[in-house]
Amino acid sequence: MGYVAVKGGTRAIEESIKRLKYERLKNGTVLDVGQIEGGMRSLIDQVMSESSLYSPLLASLAIKQAEGSPEEAVFLLRAYRSTLPRKHYSRVAEPERMRVERRISASFKDIPGGQVLGATTDYTHRLLDFELMSETEEAVQRWLSDFYEDSFRSDEKVPSEYFPKVLDYLRKEGLMEICEIDDTEPDDVTKKSLKFPSSRSQRLQILTRGQTGAVTSLAYAVIRGYGTLHPTVGELRVGSLPVYIDDPVNESQEEEESYYIGDVKVSEAEMLVPVTVEKERGIEEVEFEVGYGICYGQNETKAIAMGILDNSLEQGEARYPTQDEEFVLYHIDSVESTGFISHLKMPHYVTFQSKLDSARKTKQTEKVREGQKDEITL
Repeated sequence: MGYVAVKGGTRAIEESIKRLKYERLKNGTVLDVGQIEGGMRSLIDQVMSESSLYSPLLASLAIKQAEGSPEEAVFLLRAYRSTLPRKHYSRVAEPERMRVERRISASFKDIPGGQVLGATTDYTHRLLDFELMSETEEAVQRWLSDFYEDSFRSDEKVPSEYFPKVLDYLRKEGLMEICEIDDTEPDDVTKKSLKFPSSRSQRLQILTRGQTGAVTSLAYAVIRGYGTLHPTVGELRVGSLPVYIDDPVNESQEEEESYYIGDVKVSEAEMLVPVTVEKERGIEEVEFEVGYGICYGQNETKAIAMGILDNSLEQGEARYPTQDEEFVLYHIDSVESTGFISHLKMPHYVTFQSKLDSARKTKQTEKVREGQKDEITL
């Protein structure tokens, strides 16, 4: 879509930008990027996920510059990401190697290794904690000191950081299809435009980059009746996923010769969706399909919603908008949707005047016709 640039108004624009800075600074408070990084974990995780750039520091800077607006912060971080060179491709990250901080299953009470609740708001009262208004650094340091002391003094057995996959047990019972390893090189939606029909790798990339609220809303629509039965969380994990790259000089393909470059914190969800399968002689059996979701940081709701939409898009029935890949994938991107809505604030003088002239001519024509009718009646 093309637009005609409107010249002029330079001084007004400069004053507008100056006013924007004033609004950020008028209370005389300067937010430290380190404080944002230390105290806005969930917002940082959301911005990193939607930006496809894992950097808590840069996400904190974007949040400061955007004055807390997630959409604007994602826009800033995506723009910065587009300037970065891609020097390496990592080896395939194996979720089985995740160092787990939190791991639950809503499908099974007893799972190998046990349920690990970890850090979550799921079991807290959703009441405002007014004590946070008077929280001090001294009080925080005392609390942390007591916490560390209790943690190291505890006689409870610390669970292993590595856990087997819950879904593997369903596969052993023949209740889930065994997935063959597919080493096809995934498509990269950041380097090649999306085309339909899309590949699953494209869908998963767009879902993990999707606006958290939009992904959640469409997944909720799926559950309400637009395409699937009630899904269940087979396994939800939050933890650090190690990343390896090959030798940049020798380009070795041997895994033991690869280089460990760091961890990324992710949330991973495997959703179980019951389906009725017709077997021989018309016998129907219940089996389970899986929907997969993974995203940066601890963003469990998005990972679960992503898993629901992944399974929904695999069905591909056009009668459900939540199974229409074009409808879903084109409308969940934060930058695309926010940018298009925001562009409506830009000058549309020429196009609107054209429509206005058309409306006036139509109105005038109607008045002439009405006058002719009156003359004929007289």
